[in-house]
Amino acid sequence: MGTIVSGQAYRNMEMESILNTPEVRRIQLGKLGKLVSRLYEGKPFWRERMVKAGVRPGDIRTLEDFGKSVPVFDKAQRRKLTEDCGMDMSRVVDCTIGVPMEDLVLMAATSGTTGEPTPYPMTRHDIEWLSENIARMHWRIGVRPGDRIVHAFGLSMWLAGVPYAQFSQRSGACVLPVGAEGGTERILKFISFFKANVLACTPSLAEHLITKAPEVLGRPVGELGIKRLFCGGEPGAGIPEVRRRLETSYGARLSDHGAGFGISCDHPEYQGMHHVADDTVLCELVDPETYAPVRFEDGAKGLPVFTTLEGEGFLWFRETIGDVCQVFTEPCPCGATGFRYKIVGRTDDMLKVKGIIVYPAAIDGVIAGFIPRVTGEFRIVLEEPPPRVVPPLKLRIEYGEGVAEADLPGLAREIEERMKARLKVTPRVQWLGPGTLERSMNKTRFIEKAYEKKR
Repeated sequence: MGTIVSGQAYRNMEMESILNTPEVRRIQLGKLGKLVSRLYEGKPFWRERMVKAGVRPGDIRTLEDFGKSVPVFDKAQRRKLTEDCGMDMSRVVDCTIGVPMEDLVLMAATSGTTGEPTPYPMTRHDIEWLSENIARMHWRIGVRPGDRIVHAFGLSMWLAGVPYAQFSQRSGACVLPVGAEGGTERILKFISFFKANVLACTPSLAEHLITKAPEVLGRPVGELGIKRLFCGGEPGAGIPEVRRRLETSYGARLSDHGAGFGISCDHPEYQGMHHVADDTVLCELVDPETYAPVRFEDGAKGLPVFTTLEGEGFLWFRETIGDVCQVFTEPCPCGATGFRYKIVGRTDDMLKVKGIIVYPAAIDGVIAGFIPRVTGEFRIVLEEPPPRVVPPLKLRIEYGEGVAEADLPGLAREIEERMKARLKVTPRVQWLGPGTLERSMNKTRFIEKAYEKKR
């Protein structure tokens, strides 16, 4: 990478200018060939998967060959591997990384929805290329040396915690790793004390700080000087109503990040997230149920499958993290490079009501449109294990401050009608007072598993 000039469009002008082009695909194929050979020759777990699928390194001559011949590695298979290893996570890591265990220097592990840890082991080289990708995202949203980032994602073992706090230093900004564990008062005071101008956290935490700032600091968040919100980890930043509330309240621009290596642009209408890492991460689409390849073209929907082309410890080898996305390969109106993607939902959270597939993220989008008559907090009550839901879909929703009890039946009808129009599902609303539901400093859980309480 050459000299970085403050006014240039991208951090890495040479590479980012060719994202989503045949030229970068040739680079991907070259790196992919080396990765496949390295894993086949040096890692028994991956060699056995390839041999079982009847594929050898010499068989992969194109990216399409790779997608058709190497099997997808999903959460169910990772769980089985964990069980086969007797829940010994060090054995799981040793199986799935692309280098010896001795090369690892950093480990994060996110529990996800299963309660079993999903490890994110890293070597020094992994930290290098991952940091470069975060720096590319930061550059695109205007983060520069001299800026101060209050990092308020959960620090303890989360990938977006300590690792992201370390990766973010590549941008040249000063990182203040307060963490979600610090609590709202500490987060707000550190923003105020150190004159931070960038806040990195989940959208729900950013929303919660709006209500807490007057209580803690005696002034609204709009007076704190935040110029950029870097949000991810859950739905919200891509929902128009949530975006408007956050940007209006903070007087800042909101950037959406997640489900891979993407960042949203500043086009007035949300365009999804621009993938900035073609040279280090290969992304494919597959059918969520059959895993058959889906043609990667404008408007296509599917399950993203990632391969980290330079991954050593942080290795995804045709691995899915469970997000269902829609991709856009045509140029963005903003003019920035990189294919774009919007998150439709997560396979873990998929619900079926009378055969209609519904994701909590879509429900969140409908309910957010009724703020401030609702707080935006809600739970989906499941009487049986998903994905099948016996209708009606039950929702517990907090109404907003100052909403009269007499107005609630009418408000419930409005929500039910809008949800039926948008999602083809009619819910049953149960009202809760403001502040009833527990707020999460990390990822918000939309599902309430009532069936577990019956056992």
